[in-house]
Amino acid sequence: MRITVNDEPHDVAATTLASVLEELGYGDSRVATALNGTFIPASQRDNVTLSEGAALEVLAPMQGG
Repeated sequence: MRITVNDEPHDVAATTLASVLEELGYGDSRVATALNGTFIPASQRDNVTLSEGAALEVLAPMQGG
């Protein structure tokens, strides 16, 4: 299915948020996720299903000052 990840189109085979993150190479990385503008906690990613056209934002923490 085709989804948008951080404003870039991606074709993915996975259907859950957790498996999409794995497929995209995030694996066990500590990231924040929002699906269609709604924050999704890490504890819920296995239960969230993505559909065609979904908009996913993946944000990694940054250090600095």
